[in-house]
Order: sequence, then structure tokens, then C-alpha cells
Amino acid sequence: MSKNYNFILASASPRRKELLSIYTKNFKVLPADIDESIPNNMDIDYIPLYIAKMKADAVKNKINNSDILITADTVVILDNKIYGKPKNRDDAYNMLHTLSNKEHKVITGVCCYSGDNNINIEFIDTTFVTFIKLNESIINDYLDTDEYTDKAGAYAVQGYGSLFIEKINGSYDNVVGLPVGKLMAKLLNNNINIFKI
Repeated sequence: MSKNYNFILASASPRRKELLSIYTKNFKVLPADIDESIPNNMDIDYIPLYIAKMKADAVKNKINNSDILITADTVVILDNKIYGKPKNRDDAYNMLHTLSNKEHKVITGVCCYSGDNNINIEFIDTTFVTFIKLNESIINDYLDTDEYTDKAGAYAVQGYGSLFIEKINGSYDNVVGLPVGKLMAKLLNNNINIFKI
């Protein structure tokens, strides 16, 4: 018989909150405010999990034995370079122009720990996304919507950004920001009855 836990999402992302709410409405949000600096020479594919671990470290002293903490970090990678959240409109334009007509990777690192140490899940999920060719006019029209702000790679797959996508190979939810299906499957494997959370 599985123990009843309370879920805590250490993220201010409305996309992650929406994804988690597919499975449970009963969770608290406790954003982790961290310095996302990373060590030099780290494997680029590991960076999202490293940051997710830092987020967990920042808030795990605030959870109790009946809590399960979930943290995540998502990056867009092309040609071994990370495309994070754009600094401004020009930065967003350059990102989208670079991603145009190419395949890039979206990697999310996920950590899921329980306060009683029974749950200790860490994984990365990778999705390959191929963009259509974007011209200057389309990019600027998209930037006029302001949808790009606070989005890795300067686009939102669940919004107008979906118009840019020719193909997705892997988890759609991962591109949104949390591979929630994969996470819930791992919780099931850890004797957490997600149908009763």
C-alpha cells in the first residue's frame, strides 16, 4: 500500500503547474530562487539536471516527511550551444533565426525527492524538434506577441510557437517544460499510486 504524500513543485513556471495539474490539483508551489551558474567543462546534456538538483537543494530544507519535491530545468540546445531565456527582443530574434530550418534538442532535467528519503528520482528527457524555415517577417510578427519572454529558445510550443514546428521526436510535454508522463510512470514504479494523489 502506498503512502500518501503531498506534492511540492519548486517552480514558478505556469507551464509546469499546468502539466502537473493534469495528474493532481493537490500540490503546493514553492519556487526556488538560485544562481544558475554552472561549472566549466560540464557535459552540456547534463546541465539541466545539475540545475534541477540545485533548485532541489535550495528548498529541500523546507519540506517535511510527507512531501514529495519536484524540480525541473529545461534548455534548448543546437550545435552544442545552449539557447536559454532571451535577454531581450533582439536576442530572441537571433535565437529563432538560428533555429530556423534546423533540428534542435530540448532537454529537461527532473528531480523528485520525498522528505522521508523513500523517493529519489533523477532523470533527463530529450526531445528533438525540427523548425520550418522562418523568414524575417514571421519572426517579427511572432515577437510582437511577446510570447517569447521567459521561454527557453524564445518560443512556446504550446502557443503560436507551434506554427514553427515541422516535427517533434519525443515527448511534447518535455518541450513545454516538464516530461510529466515519464515522471508519473517513475512514481508508479516507486509504489506511488498517482490515481489517488
